[in-house]
Amino acid sequence: MKNAKVNRRKVAKKPRKLRMPSFNWTRAFMPIGFLGAFVAIGLCGKILLDHPVQHLEIESSFQRVTPIQVEAAIVSELAGGFLSAKLGNLQDHIESLDWVKSAEIARRWPGTLVVRVKEHQAAARWGQTGLLNTNGELFTENSRYAFPELPRLVGPNGTEREVATRYLGLRSRLVEANLVLKSLVMDSRGSWLIKLDGGQEIRIGRRDVDERLDRLFQVVTPSLADQFHRIQHVDLRYTNGFSVSWISDQGIQLAQENEGVGNG
Repeated sequence: MKNAKVNRRKVAKKPRKLRMPSFNWTRAFMPIGFLGAFVAIGLCGKILLDHPVQHLEIESSFQRVTPIQVEAAIVSELAGGFLSAKLGNLQDHIESLDWVKSAEIARRWPGTLVVRVKEHQAAARWGQTGLLNTNGELFTENSRYAFPELPRLVGPNGTEREVATRYLGLRSRLVEANLVLKSLVMDSRGSWLIKLDGGQEIRIGRRDVDERLDRLFQVVTPSLADQFHRIQHVDLRYTNGFSVSWISDQGIQLAQENEGVGNG
């Protein structure tokens, strides 16, 4: 018996169904929705609360700066409202005023801006119309008032602090010697000249300045204290001494009390 052929066919497998992972769009957008809600609430709150500035409170000693000047400097920045006013811009505008050293600004609810202004303290005149503060900073170049009671300091551009520092170091020593400074000058070569209110000149030069000033206050002023009103000028530009020009009935007479030759 012949073996019967068996027709064996492969049974086709049913295709698998691909299932996409489910995504909860509600959960995904919920944080975004909350964030948007908070932003919207914040914007609405700012719009509702950002009312015009109701009061401007200015605190200062008001020696040189007036409240009207301060208000005029910032009035254009106040149009936006109490909350939208940029305090940094207000501060910059106020500090651009002559005589204003620094400004601090704070909000006080519900609608007041508090401004605290600190003024410069003038220590000396600089050149013809400038003024230096106690830190040796040139805070105004065109003072409308001359301040004749202040000493006048002169020097090349950019040497304000150097000249002011020299002046501050001299001030107490001059007071101890009963001398009043009228002006202190440093020329373009770095040479120093002191002028006193009595008309006397003290020529220091540009070398060994500290040593020569020590000589002035340790030797010259003690030995000539009673005759200083008769002096035209003192020249300290010597290695180990000085020379004095006297005012006499016949004019100026030169008397030298020194060793060495003048060397600038």
